[in-house]
Amino acid sequence: MGEEGTGGSVHLLCLAASSGVPLFCRSSRGGAPSRQQLPFSVIGSLNGVHMFGQNLEVQLSSARTKDTTVVWKSFHDSITLIVLSSEEGTSELKLERLLQMVFGAMVLFVGLEELTNIRNVERLKKELRASYHLIDSFLGDSELIGDLTQCVDCVIPPEGPLLQEALSGFAEAMGTGFVSLMVSGRVVSATEGWWRLGTPEAVLLPWLVGSLPPQAARDYPVYLPHGSPTVPHRLLTLTLLPGLELCLLCGPRPPLSQLGPQLLERWWQPVLDPLRACLPLGPRGLPDGFPLHKDILGLLLLHLELKRCLFTVEPLGDKEPLEKVEDDVSRAQLPRACYLVLGPGEPGTGLRLIALQLGLRLLLLLLAPQSPTHGLRSLATHTLHTLSPLL
Repeated sequence: MGEEGTGGSVHLLCLAASSGVPLFCRSSRGGAPSRQQLPFSVIGSLNGVHMFGQNLEVQLSSARTKDTTVVWKSFHDSITLIVLSSEEGTSELKLERLLQMVFGAMVLFVGLEELTNIRNVERLKKELRASYHLIDSFLGDSELIGDLTQCVDCVIPPEGPLLQEALSGFAEAMGTGFVSLMVSGRVVSATEGWWRLGTPEAVLLPWLVGSLPPQAARDYPVYLPHGSPTVPHRLLTLTLLPGLELCLLCGPRPPLSQLGPQLLERWWQPVLDPLRACLPLGPRGLPDGFPLHKDILGLLLLHLELKRCLFTVEPLGDKEPLEKVEDDVSRAQLPRACYLVLGPGEPGTGLRLIALQLGLRLLLLLLAPQSPTHGLRSLATHTLHTLSPLL
């Protein structure tokens, strides 16, 4: 089932669990959407072997061939999702969390009732088309990491308190406690109500906004998979600057027309310069001049209780991206610190990787070859103490 050539392929299948009828199939190759579909016989076989196991009270969750990893997952005994990946190094953990994100996206657009009580398969197929652009973004290359960490991708703005004050005042004027400021699918600042959103919507909503084509304003009906899976809310978005969007989660009010130029000018014109300073934060995550050691090539900081994460492979403004480093942070036991040297063992060669946990924060650093092994823990501890007040 693997494919020759550069870049692996990913195939996602969604089927009605009771009948095995395919609801949709999505594919990507080399990180880009692909029109190549699996033959119906392969789809039938993949679903058949899963159903065969269920009839024998055996839960088939994953399998590997020479070049392909397959993961199955059922939701509410109604929807079966299957993913096949020939990407090198793909783990079952990554694919399982991908399927959780995909089902969350389905609920986000059509609601849980439509998925657990399927009355009309053809109508459901049509309704699910609205989720394709978001689902395709999960399958492709992304600079976001919330699908793996199950934490909200965040950035650190240079003048956070000033933006927070403007955001809180704007939210009060609009009569909603759920407002956030986003850049490239990452949260810059948010109200307390927004931060209290549960998983997966806390991750899905920024990812959705980041996946949509540019638009001055939007009014989207969305279901919250955790908080309101059967009653839709409205997601309003307003573009303050290209790539920087204001997002509101609300009920029937306020109407989009109420968010006029005068209101925006009142709250956001005074902080125009701090807003402009947020635009480069998409890929980098940290403001210019932030004190980081020059050996740090990439970092991942997780707040395990608040479910927020900061991830970047451009901490010093580098242009060449590095691969994501997958890490299962849900293990029952974690060492306080561990390190790994990748590549040749000669001095000054190979990358250094160190993970450090202090309290509820977990830091993973990717370091340049010249960084001395004996200094990894000290560097990581200093970096964690520097970043901790910000996340």
